[in-house]
Amino acid sequence: MQLEGIKIILGITGSIAAYKSAFLTRLLVKEGATVKVVMTPLAKEFITPVTLATLSRNTVLSDFFSYDDGHWNSHVELGVWADLFLCAPASANTMAKMAHGICDNLLLTTYLSARCPVMIAPAMDLDMFRHPATTDNLEILQSRGNIIVEPSSGELASGLCGKGRMEEPEIILKRIISFFSEKNSPLPLSGKKVLVTAGPTHEPIDPVRYIGNRSSGKMGFAIATELAVRGAEVTLVSGPVSIESDHPRIKRIRVKTAAGMYSECMKWFPECNGCIMAAAVADYMPLTAKSSKIKRGEGNYTIEMKPAPDILKELGRIKQPGHILAGFALETENEKVNAGKKLHDKNLDFIVLNSLRDEGAGFNCDTNKISILSPDGSAIDYEMKTKAEVAVDIVNHLSALMKIKYGGQA
Repeated sequence: MQLEGIKIILGITGSIAAYKSAFLTRLLVKEGATVKVVMTPLAKEFITPVTLATLSRNTVLSDFFSYDDGHWNSHVELGVWADLFLCAPASANTMAKMAHGICDNLLLTTYLSARCPVMIAPAMDLDMFRHPATTDNLEILQSRGNIIVEPSSGELASGLCGKGRMEEPEIILKRIISFFSEKNSPLPLSGKKVLVTAGPTHEPIDPVRYIGNRSSGKMGFAIATELAVRGAEVTLVSGPVSIESDHPRIKRIRVKTAAGMYSECMKWFPECNGCIMAAAVADYMPLTAKSSKIKRGEGNYTIEMKPAPDILKELGRIKQPGHILAGFALETENEKVNAGKKLHDKNLDFIVLNSLRDEGAGFNCDTNKISILSPDGSAIDYEMKTKAEVAVDIVNHLSALMKIKYGGQA
């Protein structure tokens, strides 16, 4: 039994996929895990507590206290007791509450009290899953170190076909077994330090206006999170974005301008093993910024510009044999030719290319479609994926190079 002695809270929410939780409970118990089930009130409309109590061999909890004798079901004790909090199925509603700290039922108060790792298996219709609100909430949850078991594609309860089916219990079981197996051995990027940049820069024109771009920072934050999950100590230098990240292995440094990002990158890069420059840094900045607000006039207004610091080129210039340096290229024409030129001009180990001509890629999207180019002229083309999935591909490539450079596990 591969989960002997492991204590698992299984959180079940109001979803038609709740029927799978019975199979999942049985599989976990067969592998030796002790399972305590916590259900939302709506979950009991889909599967009965009696079924789950029988399969788990434990009382199923749903209310804050017992209406028979007033016994309090302590979410604090549950959160301390468990080795893993598994929410499967996780509805869009529950994930939204998890992301924003709302705790109006026992499952959510237990989640906020949990000191153990959290694994979340979403289940919902395809339009709900791909809605920006849901994708944003998933990114928030993942940035906090929660493990997301991506739903599979197929026929949904609505009759539509698409992504949103809760992953099968057998696959979730394998993820849990793998998780505890890896937990007892060093994470693949333990001991490695990686610098990541994210978001835009804002170059001031006057006290109220700036020149910037549409970068949301989602790609850089997804990369930082994936690195941290694999054990790397990440320094994340972020331009002005609305995303938060509180993973314990991510040290976030906030900047506004290209000059500020340049200063922080030059400070932290020498002590890092790798660097992924995902930020959309301004190429030009106003020659001077006015000290007071520019008033509207009758004629045209001209702003004289000067080149912003070329952070990537400077890092490529000072790069040492122990460094792996990667950049991004967002192109609109001659994509691979222009990206390849940037790769060589800036002394990069690889470059991540995406094109504004690909719908669903680029700024302010939850998906991306990339190619990874190497100095030998080779290119790996990937299909359209969520930015979290793209981050996995990018970190896989970085890890492979680190394994070659440093040997051992990476």
